[in-house]
Amino acid sequence: MTLGVRPFTHGLHELGSRCYAWIQPDGGWGWSNAGLIVDGDESLLVDTLFDLKLTRAMLAAMRDAEPVAVRNIDKLVNTHANPDHCNGNELVAGAEIIASRAAAEEMTAQSPERLAMLMDAAPGMGETGRFLIEAFGAFDFEGITQVLPTTTFEGHHRTRVGDKSIVLKQFGPCHTTGDILVYVPDDQLIFTGDILFIEGHPILWAGPVANWIAACDYMLGLPVEVVVPGHGPVTDKRGIRAVRDYLVYVRDEARIRFDAGLSVHDAAMDISLADFDSWGDAERIVVNVATLYREFGSAEEPGDPFALMARIRSERAGPR
Repeated sequence: MTLGVRPFTHGLHELGSRCYAWIQPDGGWGWSNAGLIVDGDESLLVDTLFDLKLTRAMLAAMRDAEPVAVRNIDKLVNTHANPDHCNGNELVAGAEIIASRAAAEEMTAQSPERLAMLMDAAPGMGETGRFLIEAFGAFDFEGITQVLPTTTFEGHHRTRVGDKSIVLKQFGPCHTTGDILVYVPDDQLIFTGDILFIEGHPILWAGPVANWIAACDYMLGLPVEVVVPGHGPVTDKRGIRAVRDYLVYVRDEARIRFDAGLSVHDAAMDISLADFDSWGDAERIVVNVATLYREFGSAEEPGDPFALMARIRSERAGPR
């Protein structure tokens, strides 16, 4: 069953009331979504993309759709610190850039230069390097100037685009340390950043998982009709429920294996993902288990997450 409510096609999708989603199939590693909210001559961009070429193409399409309001974007919200949601900030550097305080702090540790150096080293990193090239080789991290948020907040923040009220609510740490939701009450619309991956495995970089589940419950309690995830097709509350169900399932299954004394690797290999066979990036299960084990009190140091995922991807692809 597909959880998309609109065709999962690349480009700008009009959502009504001068709101838009920029969608990038297949929604896997680095192929993130973004959004645009317009009212009158004012505009707010939700996230930029992983590199400058992709962000320029997105902004050009948005200017074609809204030539007056998007000539100079007034505000940019970064939903979190992962670089596929903020590496293009320099192309809207004249805007007020809003993020949670935790996200802004985390961004300083995820510089484009660091990512470019990692990819330069990838060819000599064996299985891990092959994984990195497969996941991120389509993107160009050279020549990106990191531009950090100019306005930060904790908890809640309200802003406006023309006459539209925009509600920003922080739920991180969960996916990362400072995740926020961007809610447009008048349009029954929400942009979720990576609090939602639709038809792809979410990844629990930070935790605790309870905060992520609480974010899903919050969204399910809102009168929203259109849900734009950080990755994957535009959805509705079915997509929220699917991610919540996944998080609860993985939490409970990891706890059983933690109590039984299994290692992170063995637990990740043992948890059945049959109900999520159609979802991409199943290797993320090992990061999710490692983060949950830390919550449960484990002292195990599983190591480099990309090495872990490369190993799990290889092993899960083998005979079952």
